Amino acid sequence: MQITVKKPTEQEVEQMQSNPTWGCGVSKFDWHYDQEETCLIIEGEVVVTGGGQSVSIKKGDYVTFARGLSCVWDVKKPIKKYYEFR
Repeated sequence: MQITVKKPTEQEVEQMQSNPTWGCGVSKFDWHYDQEETCLIIEGEVVVTGGGQSVSIKKGDYVTFARGLSCVWDVKKPIKKYYEFR
């Protein structure tokens, strides 16, 4: 799986809250991951399509994007996330 989505543990939420945030408004754009990214969605909703998947991601989701993934982000509601590259 190139995109994994789960509900975070309390420990994962605490760890992510010390990371930087990123956000954007309703839009659609291509993206490529040079590194693995883990993020915690704190606002909004997006559908990410790539790697043979189409995944709906929303507030409260803990998401991992695989290194090498090329995808399209279709932001349905303004999104904000904590993120970490590994």
